[in-house]
Amino acid sequence: MKSSLTFHKVIVGLLVIYLLIPLVGTFLFSIAGKWDHTILPESYTMDWYIELFQDERFYDAFRRTLFLIVMSVGLSVVIMLPTIFIITVYFSKWEGLLQAAAMLPYGIPPIVGAVGLIKVYSDGPIQIAGTPWILIGAYFITILPFMYQGIRSSLRTINAVQLVDAAELLGATKFQSFRTVVFPNIISGILVSTLLSVALLFSEFAFANLLVGGRFETIQIYLADKLNSSGHLTSAIVITYYSMILLLTGIVLKLTFRNEKNPVGSNKKRILSFFKKQHCNKNTAIEGEK
Repeated sequence: MKSSLTFHKVIVGLLVIYLLIPLVGTFLFSIAGKWDHTILPESYTMDWYIELFQDERFYDAFRRTLFLIVMSVGLSVVIMLPTIFIITVYFSKWEGLLQAAAMLPYGIPPIVGAVGLIKVYSDGPIQIAGTPWILIGAYFITILPFMYQGIRSSLRTINAVQLVDAAELLGATKFQSFRTVVFPNIISGILVSTLLSVALLFSEFAFANLLVGGRFETIQIYLADKLNSSGHLTSAIVITYYSMILLLTGIVLKLTFRNEKNPVGSNKKRILSFFKKQHCNKNTAIEGEK
């Protein structure tokens, strides 16, 4: 038993080392002053980070990327959350159709999708080709599978159908059932889906390059441009990008673990007992009137 545990630890340790080696190499290259014939850099410098953080183009590209991501992910949560909830709880026979539509982006290569979008939106009533709005639409479709799977799995985990039935039986309206019973119990799933979507969109290049290119320079296009000028500066951009993703991951994990301290079962019991108490009070009031 002990030898088996040690074996698994060794395998996990080797896997972690394998995954970290490229990141460590990139970090060392981003702080290397001279690195030609040795295993480790011959000298170290922070000049590449100073040059990066003094470049106004970097901040502009970062702001544009954040704008696109916040708009795309926010729009996806606002539209997909109620849609998946309604289909799952009230129209379960349409669930297969929604799942097929959500998985469709996996089968469309970005280049094919970008060319089709440019053709459709270059003329006609909605001419948004070359603007950030077409990129927001493309990103919305790109993250659809992550949002669907995360929210759908969370609803299954808490058994949303029975929860809503119980809440409505105790006097809650449909909106109250969603807002006070279901939503607080699926926040961790929404956060994980959001994190995956943000990480994907931060590294997405094909749609950004084909749909808007240099007209709306994002962090990915900025990175591709700097790739031709300096490898050290490019490494500094990559490390900065990973640091931001790590920070986001830490925030999401902290929020998730905080939710786990209040188990789903206790939340459900607490909320349903609230509705039960309201239901009893209402019955008492009606009997008093009689």
